[in-house]
Amino acid sequence: MSVSTPQSSALGTLYVVATPIGNLDDISARALRVLADVSLIAAEDTRHSTRLLQHFGIRTPLAACHEHNEREEGGRFITRLLAGEDVALISDAGTPLISDPGYHLVRQARAAQVRVVPVPGACALIAGLSAAGLPSDRFVFEGFLPAKQVARCARLTAVKHDPRTLIFYEAPHRLLDSVADMRDVFGAERPAVLARELTKAFETIQGLPLHELHDWIAADSNQQRGECVLLIAGYQEPAQAAEVSLEAQRVLTLLMAELPPKRAAAIAAEITGVHKKALYQWALDNKPA
Repeated sequence: MSVSTPQSSALGTLYVVATPIGNLDDISARALRVLADVSLIAAEDTRHSTRLLQHFGIRTPLAACHEHNEREEGGRFITRLLAGEDVALISDAGTPLISDPGYHLVRQARAAQVRVVPVPGACALIAGLSAAGLPSDRFVFEGFLPAKQVARCARLTAVKHDPRTLIFYEAPHRLLDSVADMRDVFGAERPAVLARELTKAFETIQGLPLHELHDWIAADSNQQRGECVLLIAGYQEPAQAAEVSLEAQRVLTLLMAELPPKRAAAIAAEITGVHKKALYQWALDNKPA
């Protein structure tokens, strides 16, 4: 039975199906129906996906579609689609194409005028962002960082001043080195969150300044295992970089004649509306000898 809609042409449909990232209960009823009804499932790792399908009693045939064969073997899936058969694309876990294979097959299908339909579900970067407590109105996904330190630091430097929340995937054996480089490039106090083994038995979501997060990971080898998402707060201008108006300087100078800099800055902030930290920094920089 085809799962194509009545509006479909004689061509088949390519379904891009999200699968669980850990907890099997996260798969949707729609995903199960699609996987059971298509003619073929293109899977990143057929051995891995066989276990998933067996768990749900799905007997649809599988064929490999991974990063090493996707360009060359995509044609056989397109042939099936052009013949009117429906095909589902899945990765080992989560949403296909998000740091996983599938881009070339989807592109080939669209070029062949084949309908491509997303069947949404789990995605580690979105799951991590939803629970991180970092700004989520604007964010950027950087995928996996380079394995070599020089290239990794160059990538981090390129996004150092991006104001959006930064999201990375990282392999567990490189986690500590990557967090150390983030600490050195972004600054020790930049807020960060490690979201590890999401939806699994040992799920961990820990938020700390980068220097504390590095030490916390280093102290517990268990945190250097499993699937890792790193979320880093976007860049913010330092408080001391804020402009201190001449009027605010005048008020602060008068107060400093009678009060310690910290107290004077607090009162001046209430009077002028200028950020207290900026006023305090100005007071320290201009404290009478």
